[in-house]
Amino acid sequence: MTRFRLPASISVAALITALGGVPLAALGGFWWLVLTVPVAVMVWAWRAGTDVNERGLRVRALLGSRIVLWPHVAELRPDGPKRVVAVLTDGTAVELTAVRPADLPALVRAAGQSLATA
Repeated sequence: MTRFRLPASISVAALITALGGVPLAALGGFWWLVLTVPVAVMVWAWRAGTDVNERGLRVRALLGSRIVLWPHVAELRPDGPKRVVAVLTDGTAVELTAVRPADLPALVRAAGQSLATA
């Protein structure tokens, strides 16, 4: 299994932001809500990503994940300079979190396939 994850620097930045919000949260009342955004970003950055194996893909987000088996994938393609999407056989597109166009060869190898050359 190959895992594609977001950079750890996102979690570190969210942690620093959360620590900066602690004095406000200590004021009491609803000020503790200041910590919810950086904590949510930390959890998202730690959890989000794409796992690839011979059976399919697992795309993880903050609150859930989606498993897509290879028979349901029609195409893997770049979608801009920093995103990759899996186009499914029903025509929908699923963004592969933390996968960049340069990662496509590694993703295909993790799937147990080889790249077709034209």
